[in-house]
Amino acid sequence: MEAAMESKNPIFSRRGPAGQRAWTGPEPTVQQLDAMYAAPSYAPPTARAMTMDDVVVRGFLTLGTLVLSAALAWYFNVGWGLAAPAMLVGLVLGLIVSFRQSTNPALILGYSVCYGVAIGVLSHMYENFYSGIVLQAVLGTMVAFGGTLAVYALKIFRPTPKFAKFVVAAGFAAVGLMLINWIASIFVSGGLGLRADSPVGWIFSAAMILLGCFFLLLDFDEIERGVRSGVPERYSWLMAFGLTLSLVWLYLEILRFISYFTNND
Repeated sequence: MEAAMESKNPIFSRRGPAGQRAWTGPEPTVQQLDAMYAAPSYAPPTARAMTMDDVVVRGFLTLGTLVLSAALAWYFNVGWGLAAPAMLVGLVLGLIVSFRQSTNPALILGYSVCYGVAIGVLSHMYENFYSGIVLQAVLGTMVAFGGTLAVYALKIFRPTPKFAKFVVAAGFAAVGLMLINWIASIFVSGGLGLRADSPVGWIFSAAMILLGCFFLLLDFDEIERGVRSGVPERYSWLMAFGLTLSLVWLYLEILRFISYFTNND
């Protein structure tokens, strides 16, 4: 009976009497047992390193989402009743991503959607006053992006740590000046004149466009260093967010600058 019930499975056939497995291999040495004990029980898989292709794909997704939401807001003419809350939500999401260095795609794409709505409404408003200005601003942004990329790729200029600190400080100073100008405009028409159609406003807008190009230089440098150092692939979302933020800054400043010299008749 026992012979008739013997299993044909090679795994089970190696068991001894009473179903106990019989060890047929050599006895491990003390050194082998010590090495087995010292080895880690589990090694988690390493994250895939970020590549330039990852940044390009995420960049297209982030910027494409913004452009699509802007186009829909323009087409349906949603107005500031929706654009103003969307801009505030986008500002909050942008600050969260910036200060926490978040790589969460939901936060980054959420920023693109919200700011896209605001940009679409603002662009529609400018187009109603100055026919053709939006196309000029888009072309100007593309030229600024291409020119800055060429300067970086040809190694005509590469950001240094001192330059990076200067650009970040200039960015905070610019935002502070615009906030002060807005508060002053409540009490005095035109505020400090930083956003008025005047020589002061022209110079300030030109400086803001130049600052936007500096932001792009820092973005390109950050991307190259990230790829070279092999940061995890998820950081490509953060790189794409930085590029989108700089392009939004450039587009809005170029749009305003062109409006100073465009006839609204």
